[in-house]
Amino acid sequence: MQRYAATFLYLLSICLLCWTCGGEASDSDSTALGNSTGVTDTEIVVGSFGPLTGPAALWGNIMKGIDAHFKLINDNGGINGRQIKFIMKDDAYDPSRTVPAVREMVQRDEIFALVGGIGTAPCMSVMEYIVEEQIPWVPPITGATHWSIPIKKNIFSLLPYYIDEGIIQTKYALDSLGTQKIGIIYQNDDVGKSALVGAKSVLKERNLDFVSEVPVEITDTDLSSHVARLKDAGSEVVLLWTLPRQAVITVTNAKVINFEPQYIASFILSDMGLMHSLTKGAWEGVIFGSIATPPYQYDNPTISKFKAAFAKYYPEDRWGVFPFGGFLYAQPFIDALTNLGPEVTREGLLTELEKLNNYDLHGLTINYGPSNHQATRSMQLMKCKGPEEYELVSDYIDSKSDIQALVKELESF
Repeated sequence: MQRYAATFLYLLSICLLCWTCGGEASDSDSTALGNSTGVTDTEIVVGSFGPLTGPAALWGNIMKGIDAHFKLINDNGGINGRQIKFIMKDDAYDPSRTVPAVREMVQRDEIFALVGGIGTAPCMSVMEYIVEEQIPWVPPITGATHWSIPIKKNIFSLLPYYIDEGIIQTKYALDSLGTQKIGIIYQNDDVGKSALVGAKSVLKERNLDFVSEVPVEITDTDLSSHVARLKDAGSEVVLLWTLPRQAVITVTNAKVINFEPQYIASFILSDMGLMHSLTKGAWEGVIFGSIATPPYQYDNPTISKFKAAFAKYYPEDRWGVFPFGGFLYAQPFIDALTNLGPEVTREGLLTELEKLNNYDLHGLTINYGPSNHQATRSMQLMKCKGPEEYELVSDYIDSKSDIQALVKELESF
């Protein structure tokens, strides 16, 4: 009996040893699995979030553009034999809704990566979580500096910094338009304040200042007093840094009181067809930032293809910069994933993204690398001449700013 007991204990110890070793291998497997979470033999799960409703709902067409691009890819066989399963969440531009939406995509849907994600405050609300979970994110659709200063291994930014854009706008107003009477109406958050800091740095160098600085809360809808302040200050140029809805209110209200300055709008207001329609033509003459080939160049085969795809998948929605932006923002992820080949891991994707150096993204040159996850700091300016007619008023302009110093200034704002 004692012999059987000893044999039993011996066999039990062997089983426990195997189980322990197996447990160690399982941990290793779990790490590998985490690196390829959201990937099967047939699909790759990708997530995004943005405002399909709420005060910034017009930007929702960006996310629809991303979705249409993935649908186009899937209809043509997917990427290296895998379909993209795209999950998009409506957060109404409200960070308190962004957080649970992203956690649900990570924990329940087990996304492989994030493509897009709209707005500075919503993106900031989940940035630390995405970094902690080491989920590839390309790109957050915002020009804030947080994504690449300091560099985050798993985040790749695309839009020029808002600080740089404010600098570019102000230099253009002073040097090309020849005016010193510049006003600004800006979103009273990180977006608008970034532009304000950049613009004021240029004015300070020239011993100048804004003739009027008018902050706007994202919930404001009566902007009559805001517009009156800009007019009373004698603003000849107005830098426009608001949500699309508030930009429409600003421009149309100004028209009513015979105030017609030269507006220079942020890239976030660059869907000129949409803005022209919403303002009933009052958007004509507005100068705005642009980062790539305009989406109205229908002789460009890629743009024609994207426009047709968007019409197929979203027939009720208008084509323009916002949906084209969605196609644009998804492209680096698509190309990096394609270059990665059949063995798909998060680490491998990040490596391929860092190889996108001197990479042409429909007119925009991207220069990613191991020590740089900021695609560009340049921007060109265009003028709205009609619903789909534009004039290119500048080549690509680089702010050439000391971005680190300006970030510190912004942090103390």
